Amino acid sequence: MSEPSTYTVQRSTTVHAPAAQVEEQIVDFHRWTAWSPWEGVDPQMARSYTGPAQGAGAVYEWTGNRKAGAGRMQITDVAPGSRVEIDLRFLKPFKSHSTTVFSLEPLDDGSTTVTWTMTGPRTLAVKAMGLFTSMDKLVGGDFEKGLARLKDVAERPGG
Repeated sequence: MSEPSTYTVQRSTTVHAPAAQVEEQIVDFHRWTAWSPWEGVDPQMARSYTGPAQGAGAVYEWTGNRKAGAGRMQITDVAPGSRVEIDLRFLKPFKSHSTTVFSLEPLDDGSTTVTWTMTGPRTLAVKAMGLFTSMDKLVGGDFEKGLARLKDVAERPGG
């Protein structure tokens, strides 16, 4: 049995806030410092923001220590209140390219189900890491931590 040519990591949570309020936290990379699970990895991490302040075309680049690595995210598509798509490229410690999607599903009680999905090709580097652990095990816990922080931030008054 051959391995699939792509990997998918996916986690969901329910946020007690309207989809628009949750979306505000995702479409503005400046707000990611409050909830991204990777922000604390390197206190000296260098960040740059280019393009629009938020939404499609916004770019966030980072360079940090060995753990933080270096990479670039660009919001490629926003369907207001339902979906944010991001092109994610890691440059260091290894090169990889994936697509990250945040799906927002408004619920009848005013809450929102947020699903964070990352898919990408199983490159040689990813396959090598797969010998030790799956991508799901590698980043799934980070997604859970990030979603818990996103929930906390979005549920605050004025979220």
